[in-house]
This record gives sequence, structure tokens and C-alpha cells, in this order.
Amino acid sequence: MSLFDVPVSLAYALVRALTDGIGPVAGPASAAAAIIVFTLLVRLAMLPLAVSAAKGERTRARLLPKVQALQSRHKKNPQRLQRETAALYEAEGATPLSGCLPMFAQVPVFMVMYRLFRSATVAGHQNALLAHTLLGAPLGQNWIGLLGGGLFAPPSLVFLGLLALLTALAVWSSRRAARTAPAGAAGLLARVAPFGTVVFAAFAPLAAGLYLLVSGTWTAVERAVLHKRIVAPAG
Repeated sequence: MSLFDVPVSLAYALVRALTDGIGPVAGPASAAAAIIVFTLLVRLAMLPLAVSAAKGERTRARLLPKVQALQSRHKKNPQRLQRETAALYEAEGATPLSGCLPMFAQVPVFMVMYRLFRSATVAGHQNALLAHTLLGAPLGQNWIGLLGGGLFAPPSLVFLGLLALLTALAVWSSRRAARTAPAGAAGLLARVAPFGTVVFAAFAPLAAGLYLLVSGTWTAVERAVLHKRIVAPAG
């Protein structure tokens, strides 16, 4: 029994119920609409984590001058620097990784969505969601697998549209990261990381790519609202 069998079965039941409920309104796109609703529900459930992460980032931005002072003072004593930095964060009720909590929480959700639309059977039954499409593109297929039918065939165009939207979202996220990311390798990674989603979406099922687009858009709006007070340190 796989670690993901139970969550995949639960996700299948929820997305299937949403698909059936939305069906009279959305028609052939009911499963795609259900994925959007499912994604929004997941992100809404994780909103407390996002609020906590934003508070942590504001605290770290406020503490940055003190951390830099500790780094200058104890640069020849890494062990003491680590202790002093940890004590500083503990006194403020913050952790260096608190801003990553929403990202870490999303990873298992995405893996569940990926497996859900790559599995022919779920809980011993045929996966009925794989029969659904979005504008003619199968939700369980990836873009690379569709290229045999032509780059500009209708199903491929659906993926190209999705990848174009993900690219636009990655550009926006990268530019925003450039204003707040630290210098050096960490800052470069923060600016480049959003484009990894675009590459991954080309090899993931359309349903998973749709999840990435909706979740990424939520993240962009969420950060614009919750992190608007965080500015890059001078210098």
C-alpha cells in the first residue's frame, strides 16, 4: 500500500463530487472547474500558515540589522554566531524557515494531484476523471505526450496557453522576488525558482498544471497582500 493511497482516494472522492455538482453548469469542463475549486479550498485551508509565514518574514526583515551585526561580531566563531542567532530568533518567536511553511505544505497536495491524474485506477476502481478534458485536451495527459499530434493541434494549444500563463506568472513572481531577495546565491535562486514550475508543467498531466496555475496565482495575490510591508534591506 502506497503512502499516497489514502489521500489520493480522498482527493478523488472530493474532486469527483465537485465534478458531478458542477457538471450541469460547466458541462465538459466540469472536472477542470472542480480542480480549480479544489485548489482554492486547499489554499484557503492553508491561509493561517501563510499569515504566520508573512509575520515571520516581517520579523526577520526587522531583525536583519541585528543578525548582520552578529555576523560581523562573531565571524571568526561560527558556533557562537549560530547560538546567538538562534537565541535572537527564539526571543522574537520567529524561525528562519517559517516563510517556507506554505510551500512545504503544498508539496504533498501537489503530489496527490499528480498521482490522481496519472493513476488508471483509484481504490480498485477505474479513474473516471481521466475521461474528462479541457477544451479537447485530456486532463490526464502531458504536453510532451501530445506533441505527436502536432505543435499547433487544439489539445497542444491548450497546453501552450497554460504554459504562457504560467510563464507570465513566473515573470511577475521573479520580479517581485528581485525586490526582496537577499544578494548572492539565495537571491538568485529565489528569482529563478518560479520558472521551474513552467518546465515541470510541460511534463505533468494537464490537471496538475491547472493546479499549479491556480495555486501559483493564489500565491502571487497572497504575497502581494500579506507581504506588502516587507522591503528589501538597503545595501
